[in-house]
Amino acid sequence: MAVDRPADSAQALVIVPTFNESESIGEVARRLFDAAEDAVDLLVVDDASPDGTAELVRALAGGPHGIHLLERPAKLGLGTAYVTGFQWARERGYRAVVEMDADLSHDPRDVMRLLEGLDDADLVIGSRYVQGGSVENWGPFRRKLSALGNWYARSMLRFPVRDSTSGFRAYRMELLGEEQLRGVSSHGYAFQIEMTRRVFRRGARITEIPITFIERATGQSKMKSRIIVEAILRVTRWGLADRFGRGRSGRTEP
Repeated sequence: MAVDRPADSAQALVIVPTFNESESIGEVARRLFDAAEDAVDLLVVDDASPDGTAELVRALAGGPHGIHLLERPAKLGLGTAYVTGFQWARERGYRAVVEMDADLSHDPRDVMRLLEGLDDADLVIGSRYVQGGSVENWGPFRRKLSALGNWYARSMLRFPVRDSTSGFRAYRMELLGEEQLRGVSSHGYAFQIEMTRRVFRRGARITEIPITFIERATGQSKMKSRIIVEAILRVTRWGLADRFGRGRSGRTEP
């Protein structure tokens, strides 16, 4: 079920998947529109949260800002939530989309920086691992795991992107047509890596801008061991396919 109205004058859509994010989604929306005002609309893709997330967003959608709700019948995964959101945005004529988490680990004030980066790029990644980027409230194991995962993706897939697992990014809509999204089936971090690989192999322009990632203060982490295993297996398979198949290199900008 969707709370749906025509896209407002905003040219960009911020897509936020949710599952049990009632403690933070209202604050995410408030900070987003404080920073971006009418420059963006917000689409929340909720996977049947039992904590009332959808009801809260439905109430917010009655306010002055462009807030939309797309409800799905079950927990169907991060990757499919974003693909559904991309399709929703394309059908309504948005020119750009932003991916952002619902737990305030991504600062909504950085959304406009991501969108401004699209003046010179096709994909702008909010990066923890370029100069000026950082992570707060992670322990040593989580830091090493993330750094190793990004190193492995960069090495296997042969792109110079330093934070391909980042879920805070902006795309030009031209990259997200039906043909470009066909076959995307990854979840979690693997989805972000897969999309980075697809953009790179098309020869599109990728840039990374520094962000500060802050570990969630409320709710429960969605990090699961199966997400890590999926990413390792898929990156290995893609890397071997790129080496022994016909690949195409793209361009990145610092």
